[in-house]
Amino acid sequence: MATVPSVSNSITVRLEVPARGNAVSMITTAVESSGGSVTGLDVTASGHERLRIDVTVAASSVAHGEEIVEKLRAIDGVAIGKVSDRTFLMHLGGKIEMSAKHPIRNRDDLSMIYTPGVARVCMAIAENPDDARRLTIKRNTVAVVTDGSAVLGLGNIGPKAALPVMEGKAALFKRFAGIDAWPLCLDTQDTDQIVEIVKAIAPGFAGINLEDISAPRCFEIEARLREALDIPVFHDDQHGTAIVVLAALTNALRVVGKEFGRVRVVMSGAGAAGTAILKLLLAAGVRHAVVADVHGVVHPSRTDLAQAPEDSALRWIAEHTNPEGVTGTLKDAVRGADVFIGVSAPNVLDGEDVAAMAEDAVVFALANPDPEVDPAVARQTAAVVATGRSDFPNQINNVLVFPGVFRGLLDAQSRNVNTEMMLAAARALAATVQEDQLNANYIIPSVFHPDVAKTVAAAVREAAQATGSAPAHTPAGTIGITEGADGVAPAL
Repeated sequence: MATVPSVSNSITVRLEVPARGNAVSMITTAVESSGGSVTGLDVTASGHERLRIDVTVAASSVAHGEEIVEKLRAIDGVAIGKVSDRTFLMHLGGKIEMSAKHPIRNRDDLSMIYTPGVARVCMAIAENPDDARRLTIKRNTVAVVTDGSAVLGLGNIGPKAALPVMEGKAALFKRFAGIDAWPLCLDTQDTDQIVEIVKAIAPGFAGINLEDISAPRCFEIEARLREALDIPVFHDDQHGTAIVVLAALTNALRVVGKEFGRVRVVMSGAGAAGTAILKLLLAAGVRHAVVADVHGVVHPSRTDLAQAPEDSALRWIAEHTNPEGVTGTLKDAVRGADVFIGVSAPNVLDGEDVAAMAEDAVVFALANPDPEVDPAVARQTAAVVATGRSDFPNQINNVLVFPGVFRGLLDAQSRNVNTEMMLAAARALAATVQEDQLNANYIIPSVFHPDVAKTVAAAVREAAQATGSAPAHTPAGTIGITEGADGVAPAL
């Protein structure tokens, strides 16, 4: 699949050029003839003989950016100065920070925010631990926990290299849901140690967001933490992905006029994301699902399943899918299918495979950055196509899910996350696309849609209360304060 210039690979090049002549037009021509895109051109200094110009260029890769710089260097009379990678500049010093909510201007402020006044608040919490939600950051704080073992599509790169992703996640929590999230990158990949560490830090948080932990360990870690903690534990790679896929599929089936209970779904990928998607689709009413992994279609008679642990995700998939007993390869399984969902590897299907699917087929090729089938090719015969990329319509992005889900969980003071909440979140997300907006190229809203987070949050909050996962009302007030809808006020 051909790559296209992207802001994620943009650079700013400082050049000095002759003040007269056609140097500026030669710069833009050089960039565009190299396959780049000029997104900004600013004169930063001017003299009688020379101009200093900052040219911002979108490239398709790091190597492509270097090629463009060399093309600019070859222009007669042009001198190259500093070359800045705009993405790296944004990450300098990190992307998040802690800030105080109240100014510390004098001794009075100091004595209330810190000692001696803080001791009274400590004792109030010691007498009533539930008050920690009302008198500390706990009420609005989520831990973003990783061991760096499955970071994006980069693999096991470790906790330090995972930190930029976790910082970004924390920034998105704040931007879209007003939640304070803290990156916790653990220097261990031992399941027992991870569970014990998260249990130990849990008192300071109202929710745990597990991130980029490899399968199958992620299943055990999540299950054990959910059992041990009285706050919700959400593995975004599993459940966030499942929710947004279900929401998008809900609207895709509306476009093609098909129903969950009647369509045949074929999935590529039996890891953490694939298993979670499958479970949520089955809960939503899918009855005919087939899953394939690197060894082919998953079915109970497959020889390698004999070595799989009885409680493994692969065994579960074999027991709960494929009612028709399909065998063979992914390409075999996808023939005649109504829906293809890929969370696996690039280029496992081609145009002929998509053409062999049922009429008005739906294709979700979500491997990123290179999907299971070229979206442009899939669109030639499929009715609806979605990817995980931002440069095609219908981007399936977890950012649509986790801010609103956690906002709802925190507002409800929920103790866990259950299937009903995830179904409610998916229905709410799908419903943000109005009937008069729905079409094959718009089955899921933009991450910047103003109603997404609050709509999802409201649905999750109601589901938490309806399923008994949250208190029916706010706990009784703390010593000396009452709390209303707008926050904490002095008690009368």
